[in-house]
Amino acid sequence: MAPEVDPDHVLMIEDNFADTMLIDPKRDRFPCCIVWSPLPVLSWFIPFIGHIGICREDGIILDFAGPNFVSVDNFTFGAPTRYFQVSREQCCCISPYSAEHTSEYVQNDDESASHVDTWDAALRKSIQEFQHLSYSIFTCNCHSFVANGLNRLGFQAGGWNVVNLAIFIFLKGRWVNKTSIVKTYLPPLVVLGLGLIFGGGTFLAYLVIFMFVLIGWFLLGTYCFKMLIHV
Repeated sequence: MAPEVDPDHVLMIEDNFADTMLIDPKRDRFPCCIVWSPLPVLSWFIPFIGHIGICREDGIILDFAGPNFVSVDNFTFGAPTRYFQVSREQCCCISPYSAEHTSEYVQNDDESASHVDTWDAALRKSIQEFQHLSYSIFTCNCHSFVANGLNRLGFQAGGWNVVNLAIFIFLKGRWVNKTSIVKTYLPPLVVLGLGLIFGGGTFLAYLVIFMFVLIGWFLLGTYCFKMLIHV
């Protein structure tokens, strides 16, 4: 039986948790956030495709950066340009309080049956899984890793995959600052302009074909051949 919780103690925990959720872009600290940055070359042609990571409660970024490797506190393609901070109330698989405090007043008599995952514990499970997976931009990539973490957290009841995650961060992601907007959209505009100047309609036609092929691959791999793309 769990001990009674002092309301003042709970209030103090909630206040402390609010302080730890502050975002600090200068230090690349984005607590409980999904973060995104453009990819070299690929994002110059398709600006809504980029590299994505997920952050621990202390704001440190985790991203699937290569075969059997999850990078910690070293976002692979530079500082994030967009982010979305996840509300803990939207995650059905974790405690409403941070991991360092839950043990003070939650007692699990049967850990296998009644254990409530914390945010960081869920991400650790994703790290353990992806440290044993090969990296492929087409079948098992950074989006797969983040989608896996969000499903473990139960964010918005789960069901995340590489497609709806990419759409979500593109539509819902907030810009870190004005420089991030320039960093994301200036290279595509330059490439598009040069392409139209030197290639005209041919360049535009090939660009559209490339976009349809790439997007079609992920749509088919996610919704038609569900074992093809790892989540």
